[in-house]
Amino acid sequence: MRMCSIASGSSGNCVYIGTETTHILVDAGISCRRIEQGLKALDLAGRDISGILITHEHADHIQGLGVLARRHHIPVYLTGGTADALFRGKALGEVDKELFHEIREDEYFALGDMQIRPFTVPHDAAQPVGYRVEACGRAAAVATDMGKYTDYIVDNLEKLDVMLIESNHDLNMLQVGPYPYNLKLRIMGDRGHLSNENAGRLLCRIAHDRLKTVLLGHLSKDNNYEELAYETVCSELTMGDNPYKAGDFDIRVAGRNEMSGVITF
Repeated sequence: MRMCSIASGSSGNCVYIGTETTHILVDAGISCRRIEQGLKALDLAGRDISGILITHEHADHIQGLGVLARRHHIPVYLTGGTADALFRGKALGEVDKELFHEIREDEYFALGDMQIRPFTVPHDAAQPVGYRVEACGRAAAVATDMGKYTDYIVDNLEKLDVMLIESNHDLNMLQVGPYPYNLKLRIMGDRGHLSNENAGRLLCRIAHDRLKTVLLGHLSKDNNYEELAYETVCSELTMGDNPYKAGDFDIRVAGRNEMSGVITF
């Protein structure tokens, strides 16, 4: 298997996961052109994509979805609540609804040689999910846009080889920054976004011997920066109540405007 973040941040998200025969995207929150450029760098094209998994309906996760699905006739997988929210809006443009397939939390479904498990995440969207993807005896996951982590989320992120988890904001930067008070409360709330500190604490819960690479994603443009997210998460892991240190794993920050590099596992 291989995984690559094409873009990750508060302004747009798109992650590639693939095997030799099956290629998927998690979210399409950047322009179709940028997604196609990212796929080209992976020696792929839109016609090679087996499916697009949508986590939720916010713009930074679906911006390029309508054009991409329409242009290449790609199946889209999403929860019923997310589909309802999308079709009530106008962000998708004219799309063939037969391309859209409803999935349910905690129920595996197959795409080619992949087994995919959606799991609920606490976020202020209609019916948001993260995704665990298994194939070839390996496992990866994408878990962003969640105000907190729970034992249930920890269970869904156990025994992974590679994962992208949210490290959205530095709490102090958010508290003293220019955002309106109500927006600050939303981001810090249980249905908002994970802070750097909580991303590190989550990693303490799910680190294990087989884990290869951790991508820190969905960084806020205004309330975080890459070095701070990396250092905070590494510190939490090294100082946490677990047998591991940050140097035991390949920890990277997924960039907003550049690809992460391909992780093979």
